[in-house]
Amino acid sequence: MTYSWFKAFHIIGVVAWFAGLFYLARLFIYHVEANQEPEPARTILKNQYQIMEKRLYDIITTPAMLLTVAMAIGLLVTEPELLKQSWLHVKLGFVVLLLGYHHYCKRIMKQLAADECKWGSQQLRALNEAPTVLLLVIVLLAVFKDNLPTDITAWVVVASIILMAVTIQLYAKKRRQDKEKLTAQMSQPQEQS
Repeated sequence: MTYSWFKAFHIIGVVAWFAGLFYLARLFIYHVEANQEPEPARTILKNQYQIMEKRLYDIITTPAMLLTVAMAIGLLVTEPELLKQSWLHVKLGFVVLLLGYHHYCKRIMKQLAADECKWGSQQLRALNEAPTVLLLVIVLLAVFKDNLPTDITAWVVVASIILMAVTIQLYAKKRRQDKEKLTAQMSQPQEQS
């Protein structure tokens, strides 16, 4: 019964942690794009995003990460034979990458707060997809364990990364076209005068 409680709260922690990571990277994108706004909107938006990022990281994302890790430790304490399974070692390797991503987000927050972030919105969109790939691999490992069909999994992961990259590029193209269209519409009334 103890194992089930640890597992339930581990899953809850994972869901909340990923939700926080997904939204945090989205806030970074909005924060960077606020630089394109005229004053005073730029300052107001950047200050608001900074508050939102800090609260999300400190109140939701980090506690969810800690809950996830604590419950994982609880799972391993109640079922120590899991540590002998190779799939878990691979999964833990991806979890370490996820922990690194989590802490790297804190670094980006600090850079954004100090106006020192060199990332553009396009790069942040790509960074936003990193936890998606990690989630995909971690869940597949947790479900299939040592029976994970690695050839199919590799293709699924590669296809997902390509799909994400294409989607980001198409979205960037659409935004560029929308901006050009808006610029053209704004200049038309001036030309007619």
